[in-house]
Amino acid sequence: MTPTLLAVNAGSATLKFRVYGLDGVTLHMSGLIDRFGESGHSTLTLTDPHGIRLIEHTLEQEGKDAAVTAMIDTLADHHLDVEVVAHRVVHGGSHYREPAIIDSAVRDTLETLVPLAPLHQPVSLAVIDAFAALYGHLTQIACFDTAFHASQPEVATRFGIARHWHDEGVRRYGFHGLSYASISRRLPELGLGDARVVVCHLGSGASACAIAAGQSVAASTGFSAVEGLMMSTRPGSLDPEVVLYWMEHEGMGVGEVRRELYKNSGLLGVSGISADMRTLLASGEPAAREAVELFCYRTVKEIGALAACMKGIDALIFTAGIGERSPEIRARIVKQLDWLGFELDHAANLAQARRLTSSGSARQAYMLPTDEEGEMARSAGAMLAGTDLAA
Repeated sequence: MTPTLLAVNAGSATLKFRVYGLDGVTLHMSGLIDRFGESGHSTLTLTDPHGIRLIEHTLEQEGKDAAVTAMIDTLADHHLDVEVVAHRVVHGGSHYREPAIIDSAVRDTLETLVPLAPLHQPVSLAVIDAFAALYGHLTQIACFDTAFHASQPEVATRFGIARHWHDEGVRRYGFHGLSYASISRRLPELGLGDARVVVCHLGSGASACAIAAGQSVAASTGFSAVEGLMMSTRPGSLDPEVVLYWMEHEGMGVGEVRRELYKNSGLLGVSGISADMRTLLASGEPAAREAVELFCYRTVKEIGALAACMKGIDALIFTAGIGERSPEIRARIVKQLDWLGFELDHAANLAQARRLTSSGSARQAYMLPTDEEGEMARSAGAMLAGTDLAA
């Protein structure tokens, strides 16, 4: 049996995982559990390091515990012995600037942060608890989406509200940090190690981050993952009076408001058709076109704001589902930034090339795949080895 490190990224309905050596670098397997924790049978898929599918089968028992057990057993069948589990945890608050080994004290602290990430944090905790109950001997490590943004200057973390609220934790945190950390680590490959870069993480959840010399300077997301860019079902930045209007004049309660913000807005809400960008791009409906236009407009607007935070911009990077797979969205955004010196290479963009702009472009735009699980594994492996996580 080969001792391994398991990186798990749990969502509301799926659990993505990758299996690495204890160094956090050598990839052994990748997989996905679909319908994770939902009623009805889940499906487990396992692929080798080259992306070749090894198995896909329906799990006989329901529930998160059964899915976790099936995953560990399946890996054991392939002679992979899990010794360490690294979890993506959306919110680390102001407590954690780097990964943390999960003990009872850390687990209790993460529970206190549920009000700051009410839809995401409970999912992570449920998976952590499932591993603890079933495989209590395993070392579990939390890797935080908020940690990458801990380098931001104090002014970037504040809202214009009474000081005591900030002191109590009502502040800007920033999210998608594992994705941004994975991109930041690759910037030297592009000669951008010391550059001013805006990274656009465009997917079902979307955000943007200003990175200067490899460090987070500002981010579109703040107290929650709702702020900033328009997303698949979230509105992005919204005048708070809209929420008060819903509550005072429409009689909506907190739960109804939260559903409106997290489930009924964004691309789905504006189009009334779909939350899937591919569906909207293929649609001829005016509302679908408007939703796509608004998505791009809000992204361009945020890029300009983040560039201002760095007093300029040297490069732009697209990542995540839409950013990596939609030449149309990338083209629309870059076209609106031509005044900044971005000149799109249409052939390269359609070919999914790494560099999207022409050789004569004053500023360069790139597409880089995100690697959240790889970043988790690398950080957890470095922590176990006692090395500098920033190395």
